[in-house]
Amino acid sequence: MKHRVVVLISGSGTNLQAIIDAVQAKPSPLPSVALVRVVSNRKDAYGLVRAEKANIPTQYFPLKPFTQRGETREQYDAALADSIAELEPDLIVLAGWMHILSLVFLDRYANKVINLHPALPGQFDGAHAIERAFQAAQEGAINHSGVMVHHVIPEVDRGSVILQQEVPILKEDTLEAFETRVHATEHKILVQAISKVLVGTISPHAL
Repeated sequence: MKHRVVVLISGSGTNLQAIIDAVQAKPSPLPSVALVRVVSNRKDAYGLVRAEKANIPTQYFPLKPFTQRGETREQYDAALADSIAELEPDLIVLAGWMHILSLVFLDRYANKVINLHPALPGQFDGAHAIERAFQAAQEGAINHSGVMVHHVIPEVDRGSVILQQEVPILKEDTLEAFETRVHATEHKILVQAISKVLVGTISPHAL
């Protein structure tokens, strides 16, 4: 029996692609995972194309119709939770999902929602973490940042950490060079974290 995983995205889906590649690899670091749906809140998110190419069902679930009806974010979260419920997910992965989920959603899937964030615990929470870390390095405040995967709670990027890894910021780095190194770390650590959560260990093929 494979673990059923839903991935929520808002953008290009490079981290989604890392998961897809891991599932399809032989040998696979995620042999017991089935990607049962990719959900995006943005219609033009390229991650939807990546999912379709991999024959993964997709869903566009925008916020705007809810706000136009005068409904709240909590009502949106409840409807999103309802739409996923039929899939009976074992894990929901936020891979570049740009909405903050409320307890209406998180309580429905307690301990089943994880998020990838391009910073270390307690540093650069929220948006633009890579750019903020690079700027701090330019000012001489830090010489490294990192990547973490954590359980999701209402407080942004404050849930318990599953895995984390430092990423150095080199003196000669451009923002683009540092960003490339962060993304490479993201792709690896996200697959490792999914393996750890679902199987209880990191697959040797995920290293």
